[in-house]
Amino acid sequence: MISVTELRAGTVFEERGDFFLVLSYEHIKMGRGGGTIKVKVRNLANGATIEKSFPNGNRVQEASIDRKKVQYLYSDSSGFHFMDNETYEQFTLADKLVGDYAPYLKEGLELLLFTIGDRPMYIELPKILDYQITQTGGASRGNTVGAAQKDAVLENGLRVKVPLFIKNGEVVRVDTRSGAYVERAK
Repeated sequence: MISVTELRAGTVFEERGDFFLVLSYEHIKMGRGGGTIKVKVRNLANGATIEKSFPNGNRVQEASIDRKKVQYLYSDSSGFHFMDNETYEQFTLADKLVGDYAPYLKEGLELLLFTIGDRPMYIELPKILDYQITQTGGASRGNTVGAAQKDAVLENGLRVKVPLFIKNGEVVRVDTRSGAYVERAK
């Protein structure tokens, strides 16, 4: 058991059979009363992000979670196929475990797999990934009042807004948390 004041980003705890990954932590103290701990957590079973509040002094069950580097290989009707970088063992993850990250996966991508025992719980992509642009429209002159952008289709089929100077075949960096264009890849 750990105190709720020790919950920091990246900590995993168990509550009523569910495992939660802490995304953010906030300690709130109001007037004469005791403090309250607010944490934003991701339920590792279903991927839902929720906020939880605990009175100061409460305790939660810490979960021992293993992190290992894996490489994405391919996907088919049975799921998403990965390889463990240390043992070279291949395994398949279900669609619901990959969830919203599926559009960002490309062959050879290395990412982190969180497991409890031998049970996979969650994958974590790098925050920024590089993709090649396969299709984009031309720049329209005179449309530069603000930060003018146009639609682009990436090699993985993802659609993003990019600046007007980006052309087909260029490699751009995309934020995997928001799906937004960051910069040209160097």
